Amino acid sequence: MQLNTQKNQRWLKLPRRRLSVGAVVSGFVAFMLLVVPSASTVPAAEAAATSGDWVPLAAGPAPASSPLAGFVPFAGAYSSMPHSMEWFYLPVNAVVTGPGTFNWASLETQLNAIAGRGHQAVFRFYLDYPGKATGIPAYLLQSGLSTHRYADHQNRGVSVSPDYEDPRLVSALEGFVAAFGARYDGDPRIGFIQMGLLGFWGEWHTFPHDGWGSPENWFASTATQGRVLASYTKAFRKTKLQVRYPDAANKSLNVGYHDDSFAVQTLPGIGWHFVDKLRQSGTTGKWLTQPVGGELRVEIQDCIFETPMRCPVIEPGADNDFSGSVAATHASWLLNHRAFSPGYTGQTLANAKAASQSLGYRFQATAFALTRGAVSGQSDLTVKVNNAGVAPFYYDWPIQVAAADSGGKIVRTWTTSWKLSGVKPGTPVQWKTTVGGVPPGYYTLLMRPVNPLATGVPLRFANASQDKTLAGWLTLGRKYLPAP
Repeated sequence: MQLNTQKNQRWLKLPRRRLSVGAVVSGFVAFMLLVVPSASTVPAAEAAATSGDWVPLAAGPAPASSPLAGFVPFAGAYSSMPHSMEWFYLPVNAVVTGPGTFNWASLETQLNAIAGRGHQAVFRFYLDYPGKATGIPAYLLQSGLSTHRYADHQNRGVSVSPDYEDPRLVSALEGFVAAFGARYDGDPRIGFIQMGLLGFWGEWHTFPHDGWGSPENWFASTATQGRVLASYTKAFRKTKLQVRYPDAANKSLNVGYHDDSFAVQTLPGIGWHFVDKLRQSGTTGKWLTQPVGGELRVEIQDCIFETPMRCPVIEPGADNDFSGSVAATHASWLLNHRAFSPGYTGQTLANAKAASQSLGYRFQATAFALTRGAVSGQSDLTVKVNNAGVAPFYYDWPIQVAAADSGGKIVRTWTTSWKLSGVKPGTPVQWKTTVGGVPPGYYTLLMRPVNPLATGVPLRFANASQDKTLAGWLTLGRKYLPAP
């Protein structure tokens, strides 16, 4: 500290007066207030913020329900288990009313009903569902499209299997998928779309009429399958797609898979189980970018979560291993209607809830830091995030941070460039963004991903401070933000 010399000299020439001890002390205090910043000028919290110290964030329980993950019921209102999605089928002829003409009312009704219950939809269209009336558009049948009648799968001749090589049918499917994508790609009411269309139930097989179970093969040729795949991947660039079986034809495409015989025909060793097909097609790592879902095999939904588990071996090679199947497939969601109707009770219910929570992602923020930004009045917020689940989150929903005042009211919100899809299991990331432009003071910093479906289930973190300040927000901590 250097005092002004001229001022010092003028002070020395003043007549001297005897000063009391109290006056000397008071003068010294006043002098120090002039030259030393006060606590209100440079708060301790701000000094700590600029030091880059990490503030740990305590872990918490897994969220009861996570968007686009966990067990899923058939569409309807159920309260027996938390969930975020609902499943349904639709026949193609519910939408395709003529050559190049479409009526989307039935799909809209389903999507709106599900969204109204705060959920997102996963579904598929079919042409042939054993035991249900045909889904083939009437104009194609009237034009002479060939079909096969069958009694398999308790069909008793109700539905028919179409000639998948008829160019009129293939062209109609391509036109339908193009119109479908143009209208619904990126629709926030939709979680995932299964390609469907081909085979029994839209499951891309016609067993036993497949050349293996019996000499004739009714299923679509490789060329027809390729045209359907190409139509879907061209029409849907935002909404995630799934197809039934991994194979060389879909290996390089932006499509995931659905194992509809989960925990029975899943684990490898038989040669044709789901993981066998992943290995044979070289797609074992595709879960890192494309979702895996499916259906818990119906015959074991009653018993798989009992303690002890007493499920019978319903076919040679059946694994009955739920947790092993989850680990091997990295599944995000499974249709398990038994969990919702009639539902489970007691320990079986507790086991089923834990099993549902084991599917998909589980985000946890482990620490955050606030440091002085490059621009005056701005701060850099950095958050460490880990994924303790078995799969990524496959959409990049917007991630917001916010500053809340002492009353819990948000003063300002910032939308970041952070990517949820980049947080892979076992690979922690650090997210960084700039915050500022608020009156100087202490604020509670918050963070949340934003579900594009306004009524949808919030994406919550497995942290003790989740929902602590505001519902749907993760509380990071209280920090000082400087003046702009």
